[in-house]
Amino acid sequence: MTLAEQWVAFYTIVRKEIRRFLRIWMQTLLPPAITMSLYFVIFGALIGSRIGQMGGFTYMEFVVPGLIMMSVITNAYSNVVSSFFGAKFQRFVEEILVSPMSNNTVLWGFVIGGVARGLLVGLIVTLLSLFFTSLHIQHIGVTIAIVLMTSIMFSLAGFINAVFANNFDDVSIVPVFVLTPLTYLGGVFYSIDLLPDFWAGVSRLNPMLYIVNAFRYGVLGVSDVNVTTAFLMVGGFTIAAYAYCMYLLSSGTRLRQ
Repeated sequence: MTLAEQWVAFYTIVRKEIRRFLRIWMQTLLPPAITMSLYFVIFGALIGSRIGQMGGFTYMEFVVPGLIMMSVITNAYSNVVSSFFGAKFQRFVEEILVSPMSNNTVLWGFVIGGVARGLLVGLIVTLLSLFFTSLHIQHIGVTIAIVLMTSIMFSLAGFINAVFANNFDDVSIVPVFVLTPLTYLGGVFYSIDLLPDFWAGVSRLNPMLYIVNAFRYGVLGVSDVNVTTAFLMVGGFTIAAYAYCMYLLSSGTRLRQ
């Protein structure tokens, strides 16, 4: 295929992915909006008023960046894993693989679809947060960069999950037993400065801590970790995930049956 034809194929996959989650918006966009609104009410308005300040900000201001990033992560991941596994389950993924499209075109088509959903949900949650607090982004470049890199990384991770999933139960295992615990223990609701030294050290092994704090630095200008380290970590994981996805596509692992 020529470059122009590859672009048409890429655009077609991206358009299909975006139309897919927009068509079922009551399942893809509304639930995270409602869930995050409850977080804002419970942890921000009700509990936050009793906690007071954290990191020099009100508790609501402190948790909002983490909740926004949590919504971006879960939705970017969920979109790709559900969509690509659906293609496997309905067996039209085989038609994609035997087409003249390059593996790169196929992969990025699904990934950009996940990024689009993650960013859209993140925007919705950000707008909802304005009803509870005011946001003044301190470092716009850092904010945009970490959101894009994180959504790409977890879209790639969702692709890997979809390749190895055997049934719809396997699709939900990683979000429930891996992503959710790591996110809750990743400094979304607290600063690791409040933890004893041992548990603070353990928390530093959690990659979510670096992602959440890099985004918090972009929004509020404060972070519990080195922001450069956070970017290097996200970049490293993203490159590794991309390389592995390309290997899975080229080898046909768990795809050509």
